[in-house]
Amino acid sequence: MAFKFITEAMTARLQDGLYRKREVVEAATGPLIQVGGKHYINFSSNDYLGMRRSSVVMQAWADGLAEFGAGSGASPLVTGYTSAHQALEVYLAERLNRDRVLLFNSGFSANQAICQALFGHSNSKAADTIISDKLMHASFIEGAQGVNATLTRFKHNSISHLKTLLAKANTENTLVATEGVFSMDGDQAPLISIVPLIDNHSAWLMVDDAHGFGTLGKTGLGVVEKLDLSQQQIPILMGTFGKAVGTAGAFIAASEELIEYLINFSRHYIYSTAMPAAQAYATLMSLQAKLADERRQILKTRITLFKELARSAGLTLMPSDTAIQPVLIGEPQKALAASERLKNLGLWVSAIRYPTVPKHTDRLRITISASHDERDIQALVDGLQLCLLG
Repeated sequence: MAFKFITEAMTARLQDGLYRKREVVEAATGPLIQVGGKHYINFSSNDYLGMRRSSVVMQAWADGLAEFGAGSGASPLVTGYTSAHQALEVYLAERLNRDRVLLFNSGFSANQAICQALFGHSNSKAADTIISDKLMHASFIEGAQGVNATLTRFKHNSISHLKTLLAKANTENTLVATEGVFSMDGDQAPLISIVPLIDNHSAWLMVDDAHGFGTLGKTGLGVVEKLDLSQQQIPILMGTFGKAVGTAGAFIAASEELIEYLINFSRHYIYSTAMPAAQAYATLMSLQAKLADERRQILKTRITLFKELARSAGLTLMPSDTAIQPVLIGEPQKALAASERLKNLGLWVSAIRYPTVPKHTDRLRITISASHDERDIQALVDGLQLCLLG
């Protein structure tokens, strides 16, 4: 049985060039993937350090499976919390210089947990305010929209607009949310300017560092390490393991009181089966691996090389110094067509379209990895030049 609204919505998506479909990746080795029996150099992975298939992480998974089994067997508050989970939390808290860390199954659930546990306890929306960067991840925005709080969004990375919204937010419970590295643009939040502004208004500051954690900072601890920001300056820090770390899951780092509160009141934590202990163990081994330090340096050189070659080729890039290097196209059909032309050259570069990005900012979202060698980067630039500049 097909409901009319489903048929109409899917037809509109197709007509507007916004229809989404999955592709089956049949095999993956290094930077190469196999799809439909053909091989491509993959420039659409968030495995920024190539740790996902490293011997360090895969061996740790095998060791963890032998020790703990395949699943956790229960939620964390029943019998799903093991010594492996505890060790990962303690390690992260110590390295990040935070009181405590709490593990979640995904960044999506962690962001939702922050919104739903901290807001909506009053009958009036006027009691709580959430102020978010315009380009904050959909998982956070959806969480903020689903609670009984006033949600406002400031212009992307605009300190002046944020200042204006903070001045209007005369509520006792106010949260400002931004990202360390923005997932679609690849630029970074001006946290050095945001922190003192927050201090003047007695608000919380929450940073989603999903794309900075593992890549930024001397040892890969993300924006808090790169900018030397304390727990007092960033009371709520969220990071994920499914990107640069090469495993899966997420964490929230915060004060002792806030973590205990989340353990007791976060439905996303209380009522979810815990991540497998083997996964927690593999994550810890990945974070401790010297290989990750080496690959962070390689990633930096690959990003620099790409930007230099792109400029020399006459390509226009969006302003980013991170592994996320978008090329603005502007229309969904054109972005799809460019992506297909690149695939014909053996280059897998995904087209990102509305509503993932704002209208008329449809793009090719290129992601650079430490697993790419210099020839891969040159091939990408040659392909982009051919497809976009003729």
